[in-house]
Formats: sequence, C-alpha cells, structure tokens
Amino acid sequence: MVKLIKDFAAHPGVKQLGPGLVTGAADDDPSGIATYSQAGAQFGFNMLWTVVFTYPLMVGIQMVSARIGCITGRGLAANIKAVFPRPVLYGIVGLLLIANTINIAADIAAMGQAMSLLVGGSAHLYSVIFGLLCLVLQVFLRYERYVGYLKWLTLALLSYVAVVFTAHVPWGTVVRQLAFPTLTLDRDTILTVAAVFGTTISPYLFFWQAAQEMEDLRIHSARTGGTVLPHAQQVARQHLRRIRWDTYLGMGFSNAIAFFVILSAAVTLHRAGITNIQTSAQAAEALRPLGGPVTFLLFTLGILGTGMLAVPVLAGSAAYAVTESFDWKTGLDMRLHEAREFYAIIAFATVGGVLLNFTSVDPIRALLWSADINCVIAVPIMAVMLRLGADPAIMGSFAIRSRLRNLGWVATALMGVTVGAMFAAL
Repeated sequence: MVKLIKDFAAHPGVKQLGPGLVTGAADDDPSGIATYSQAGAQFGFNMLWTVVFTYPLMVGIQMVSARIGCITGRGLAANIKAVFPRPVLYGIVGLLLIANTINIAADIAAMGQAMSLLVGGSAHLYSVIFGLLCLVLQVFLRYERYVGYLKWLTLALLSYVAVVFTAHVPWGTVVRQLAFPTLTLDRDTILTVAAVFGTTISPYLFFWQAAQEMEDLRIHSARTGGTVLPHAQQVARQHLRRIRWDTYLGMGFSNAIAFFVILSAAVTLHRAGITNIQTSAQAAEALRPLGGPVTFLLFTLGILGTGMLAVPVLAGSAAYAVTESFDWKTGLDMRLHEAREFYAIIAFATVGGVLLNFTSVDPIRALLWSADINCVIAVPIMAVMLRLGADPAIMGSFAIRSRLRNLGWVATALMGVTVGAMFAAL
C-alpha cells in the first residue's frame, strides 16, 4: 500500500497538480462545511443542484485568475494596482483582509470545537494551538515543501465521501431531486442558495490561485535560469495547459466534496428531523447518535484536516493582496527576513482570527458577516479580473477568448443577482 501511494505521488500528472487542487480543496473549509451541512439538513437532497450548477462557473473564474498570475508573473492586487485607481484597490484589499480574518476565526473555532469533541479539553486552547501551528508552518517551511504538505492535506476531504457510504443512500431519490428539486422560493431558500454560492465562489480563492501560479513560475524560472515570465509561446502554452487541467480537477474535487457533505447531512440529519445546523462541529456532534462513531470520527477528522488546509490559504491570500498593494516583497518562497511585511500580514490575520474567539463576538454572526462581505466584494473583483484577463496590453497574445470571457461574465452576473437576492431577503 505504501509503495502504491508513493508511486501515485511520484506520477508526473499528479506532480503537476498544485494551485488548482489546493485552491479547490481550501474552498471546503470548516465554515464551508457548516454551510453545506445546513443546506443538506434543512432541504435534504433539494440543494444538491447548487454545487453542480456552480462547477463550470467556478472553473471559469478561477481559470481567469490563474492565467493572470501565470502570464503576468504578478498577483491580482499588483495587476489591479497597475490599471485601476487606488481607492478601488484599497477598498477591495481592505474588505478581503477583514473577511479573511473573520473567516479564519470561524475556521479555527470549528477546529478547536472538533478537537474538543474528539478528545475532550478546552476548545479555546486547541484553537490557539491550531492557529500557532498554521502560522509556524507558513513562516518557517520553504514554499515547495509547504505546498507539498497542503496537497496531502486535500486527502482529508475524502472523509466526507466515506461518511456517505456509512449510511443508506436512496440513490434513485437523489438523482431525481438533483435533476428536479422541489423548492419553495421563500426567504430561507434564497438565503441558503446565496450562502452556498458565496461559499463556493469566494474572493480569497482568486487571490490565492493567481499568487500560487506566480510562485510556481518563480520556482520554474529559478531552476531553468530563465526570466520570470514564460515569454516563449511554447512554454506559456504548456503552463496554460497544465492550469486548465489543474483547475478542472481542483474545482471538480471541491464541488464533489461539497456534494457529499450536503448528501451526508441529508441522509442523516434531515432524515432525523434535525434541520438547524450552525457550525461544522455541531453537525459532527449531531451525527454521532445517528450515523454511529465511525461517521462521527470521519466527519470530525475532516474538519481538522480542512481547517489546516484553509487557514493558511486565507491568511496567505490576504498577505499577497496587501503586500502587492504597497510594493512590499512578497512570497512564500522568501525567508522571514526577506519579506517581513508579508509574514507580518500572515501573522496579523492568523493571530487576529485566534483572538476573535476570545472576544464577545458571536462566531456564527461573524461567519455571516464574512459570507456577506465575500458575496459583495466577489462581484467587483470578478469584473476587474475579467477586464484584466481580456486586456492585450496585460496578457499579450494570451488574453482570454470569448468562451472563457463569456463564462466569467455569466458567473459575475449570477453572483450579482445572488447579492441582490440576499439583501432583499434579509
């Protein structure tokens, strides 16, 4: 078995998976698991269509961000700064930093609660330990090794696939309600759909994937002794082919896990009449008497694994955005003394998230604030990205073509409608 895993990890195709896979997996963070669990608990199989519907839209917009990072050799904030007025840049980056810090707080709280459920003890103490562990790993591990660990952490999400197979699933009903959901267009339905869309298509994912493509390009250029940008047409096309498959698979993995989380909540919690789930840890605790100890264990371990994956992505994406805005040195490939401001932002976001759990701020309300902010800022960021990606002055001959551009605008319009519906339903 060990040899099989090693051979699989050494396969050239697997080695090429990176930014897209990690970005997609980080989308299923503990707060996202809570959102998907609530969708399944409240609406059963009738919310499964949401994660199928968002897949092509998510692929389209993430592919735009990845192409921008790869072709320009700069992150999103640096490209926004070069084209748009400073108030636009600072407004977007400021809201991203706030939303990410709140999201980190919610994720770390969920990890602490999950560990407390598993072994007992103080959830607050575990939150501090997990926060510091995430911070230390980001600051002191070299980029290539760190990203390698993040790739392996994506396997934690498979626990949610396993959860489904510990319960009886009426697959005929699943397929029927996936194709023809029975929903009433009321306030609860609108807010749940908005929450799923906002959780699935999140701004921090745009900044992270663009930054990681930039980082991978730096590593590749350092190894080959070339320039930072893939100037040669053939080299650039090779990068873009890898980006395409990496993004297809990464976002597919992300949405498949979301599908299984909704499904597992539907066949256990919804069936038992438990329709109000506010945190992922609460979902795990509710599963214990319904699915048995194995189901509880798998679900809880998934929370810990996804948290260890998502918290660094949230903190890192904020750090890339802030440091690029002020022309500070940036990058996980740099040591602490080489990029003090970059690692200071990571520390600020991570420690700030931990400290929020010791205030009077309700973590559930904070999570709702974070989701609302993410929904609102996603729309202008997506519009800005599409403007950048289609500009030949920035992208050269690799400006996005009509099919990808149209898909991106459809996703942007959908998010705009979602934001409007969300505020109308509040």
